[in-house]
Amino acid sequence: MKQVRRKGVALPDILLNLTPFLLVAAIGITVMAGIIKGAVGFAMPLVMVSGLSSIMDPKLALAAIILPVVMSNGWQTFRQGVGAAWGAIKDFRRYLIVVCLAIFLAAQTVSLIPDKVFYAVLGVPVVGLSVLQLLGLKFHIKPENRNRSEWGIGLISGILGGIAGTWGPTTVLYLMAIDTPKAKQMVVQGVIYGLGSVTLFFAHIQSGILNRETAPLSALLLIPAAIGMVIGFRLQDRMDQALFRKVTLVILVVAGLNLIRKAFI
Repeated sequence: MKQVRRKGVALPDILLNLTPFLLVAAIGITVMAGIIKGAVGFAMPLVMVSGLSSIMDPKLALAAIILPVVMSNGWQTFRQGVGAAWGAIKDFRRYLIVVCLAIFLAAQTVSLIPDKVFYAVLGVPVVGLSVLQLLGLKFHIKPENRNRSEWGIGLISGILGGIAGTWGPTTVLYLMAIDTPKAKQMVVQGVIYGLGSVTLFFAHIQSGILNRETAPLSALLLIPAAIGMVIGFRLQDRMDQALFRKVTLVILVVAGLNLIRKAFI
C-alpha cells in the first residue's frame, strides 16, 4: 500500500484522496447512523451505505461501514449482559445460521455487480419494507410456522447483507411479526447483527472489498460511530420509542428513494 508522509504521519492513499468536504461529510453521516443505531437498534449499515455511496464509490462505501458495524453490533449485543445475549443465540440459532451462511456466500458476488444494480438491490426492498411499516401493515407469523419462516427470511436477509451490508430491515420485520417484546428485540437484533457483521468482515476480506487500501477509512469512522451510539443510547432511554422508530423509517424511505434514483439515472 502506497503511503505518503504528512507531518510525520504515514497516510494511506485512500485518505489522501478524500477532500476535506468528503471527509467531514463521511464523519457526519456516520455520527447520524450511530445515533439512529443506538436509539432504535438497527439501520446503521443502511444509513451509512446510502449516505456514503452518494459521495463516493459504492464499493468503497461498503468497505467503510464494516468496522463501525462490527463495533456497534458488539456493543449492542452485550449492553444487557452476556446471559441475555446467549439466550438470544439459543432462541434464534436457525435464523443466525442461515443469515451468516448467506452473507458469506452473497458477499463473494459484490465485485461482479454493476453499481446501478447495487443501488437498486438495496433501495427497492428498503423502501418497500419501510413504507409497509409506516402504513401500519403488520405481518404475523404463527408459532407453528416460525421454524420455516426463519429459514426463508434468514436467507433473504443474508443475501441483502452480503451484497449491500444491511440485513436490518428484514430482521426487524421478522421480529415484529413474531411479537418479540421490545427489550428482548433489542438484544436479539444485537446478536443477529453482531454475528452477521463478523461474518461480513471475514467475507469481505475474502472478496477483496475490505483490504489494506480501504480498511483505514473504515477504521477512521469508528470514533464518530461510537459518539453517535452514545447519543443514541441516551435517546433510547429517554425518548418515546414508537415516535423515534417512525422518524427512522421516514429517513430510511428517503435514503432508499435516493438509492433508487441513482440506480435509474
